[in-house]
Amino acid sequence: MDAAGPHIRARRAHNPAGVSLQLYLASTSPARLMLLRQSGIEPVLAPSELDEDAAVAAASTAGPLSADETVQLLARAKAEAVATAHPEFDGLILGGDSVFVVDCTIYGKPHTPEVARERWQTQRGRTGRLYSGHWLIEQTPGAEPRAVGALAHADVTFASDISDDELDAYIATGEPLFVAGAFTIDSLGAAFIDSIAGDPSTVVGLSLPTLRRLVRELGHSWPSLWNRPGAL
Repeated sequence: MDAAGPHIRARRAHNPAGVSLQLYLASTSPARLMLLRQSGIEPVLAPSELDEDAAVAAASTAGPLSADETVQLLARAKAEAVATAHPEFDGLILGGDSVFVVDCTIYGKPHTPEVARERWQTQRGRTGRLYSGHWLIEQTPGAEPRAVGALAHADVTFASDISDDELDAYIATGEPLFVAGAFTIDSLGAAFIDSIAGDPSTVVGLSLPTLRRLVRELGHSWPSLWNRPGAL
């Protein structure tokens, strides 16, 4: 007798080999895509086109959201927007979002050199916390969708001896303009960071251990997502 639940049995019928499970990424983040590819997963890119500011404003009518509430709200909204727009998707839809917090102030993407420079002048030599939200929807045509979510965080300590010239050169590359907190740990910004407490992939933009646990919570194995050459 097959003890698997109806969702898993339905997926086996669609994919008798039971090996490959498609992941859909509801994000335009190059960092999240890179992390997944390095982990043996080639997702289908499905940007949500969510108006993030409007979503946060609508949820803040009773008061401002905390950092963890913000990233979970947006991660869920992105995944649900893609699920609604693409009912034909068969697999797991992942929404993610990140913010950086220093002294209880939430920082998203700076977008402009002026804002990025101001943030670096504030966080130089200090420690902040990066929050990463995750929302995973299991969607199979003809079956009721299921969803799980989780939050991850890591603390980042910046070097105190970063010169203004170094900051200007870094900002001029454009790299910090479109990432939460105006920094990266996997590219040019890595040299300006002294230490990380927590899962490093969380700081990049997606906690791989957290995602693995969510995949297992929905009844699937992590290796079932491996679909890149060399991963199998």
